[in-house]
Amino acid sequence: MKVSPVARVFAEEWTVLVATLVRDLGDLALAEDVAQEAFVEAAHRWERDGTPDRPGAWLLTVARRRALDRVRRDRRFADRLPALAETSTQPGRPATDLVDDQLALVFGCCHPALATDAQVALTLRHVSGLSTAQIARAFVVPEATMAKRLVRAKAKIRDAGVPFTVPDAERRAERLAGVLAVVYLVFTEGHAASDAADLLRGDLCDEARWLAGLLAELLPDEPEVLGLGALLALTDARRATRVDEHGDLVLLEDQDRSRWDRRLIAEGIVSLQRAFAMGRVGPYQLQAAIAAVHATAPSADATDWSGIVRLYDGLVLLTDSPVVQLNRAAAVAMADGPEAGLALVEELAASGGLAGYRYLASSRADLLRRLGRHTEAADAYREAIAACDNAVERRYLERRLTECTP
Repeated sequence: MKVSPVARVFAEEWTVLVATLVRDLGDLALAEDVAQEAFVEAAHRWERDGTPDRPGAWLLTVARRRALDRVRRDRRFADRLPALAETSTQPGRPATDLVDDQLALVFGCCHPALATDAQVALTLRHVSGLSTAQIARAFVVPEATMAKRLVRAKAKIRDAGVPFTVPDAERRAERLAGVLAVVYLVFTEGHAASDAADLLRGDLCDEARWLAGLLAELLPDEPEVLGLGALLALTDARRATRVDEHGDLVLLEDQDRSRWDRRLIAEGIVSLQRAFAMGRVGPYQLQAAIAAVHATAPSADATDWSGIVRLYDGLVLLTDSPVVQLNRAAAVAMADGPEAGLALVEELAASGGLAGYRYLASSRADLLRRLGRHTEAADAYREAIAACDNAVERRYLERRLTECTP
């Protein structure tokens, strides 16, 4: 199907256009409105007159003129009128300014004053350029619900005076961690949907990888940005093999490795090597290193499980996360046997740090089954099923429960 010039330019220019307008206007809602108006005008004008040589500059000029008209009618923005009038006559700006604008948009959408779900929604809307309907479908909520969330988030930005600026060097590392967490959250929801009929939401995986790539372009000297990109590429390389032709879950050990995406694996390894070369190791780099061990092993049995345990040891030191400890326990079970792994899982369960977490009960059930303790395993599988809202994972757990039930 032929893609229209406006649709192609939208995909290429939306983020830059909105970011530049936010810098000029200081108002996200106004920036989005005039950007949309510019694309509507483009749809009419370009069909008649042809696509301009510099479509991005054309859109920016039209959007600034629309914003100028609005500012003249609205006293709230009166103090911005001189600056906006000046920028509306500028033919273009240095590339470094455009990078700063895009970074400011990303950091603004991921501001810690906003709730996490608002950060995710705003990032997908204004950085990725997804429509409200697309975001609503991705998170399985009505479009009207998502529209209200976006309106509330924009109001919070306005009322709290959230700045669309790049943090100074002292605060940037702290704020960057939050930005990366939002991108990773988008990916994990796509990779293993928490509440859906399908295991995968490929659109969210794609958007997360696109966002990680954008951050890598904007922040090429940040090793954790490269580490996150590597982790997403190496993990997503297995996408085609994670469910079978019936839509049922296929565990890592049973996946057809010949169908893993070798291009993504190579891309992830290159990004990881670049990150490690900078000499500042962080959690995303270690997670990517674990994914790389899996991605390059010819089979589950041939995997360097002891090496993975050592990587998890480093990750536990950096994060002290109970989820990381649970994943480490699974690696220990593969390296030293299910009894050793179960002992660690039981400690985590007793601590209460993962109460209600859907993978705690399923991990315990799997290890009990492998040890032949089927009655206990059945009870654990029932607990896991009760905590699981994903239909694909629930079917897998129910099959396991049947195997453990006389």
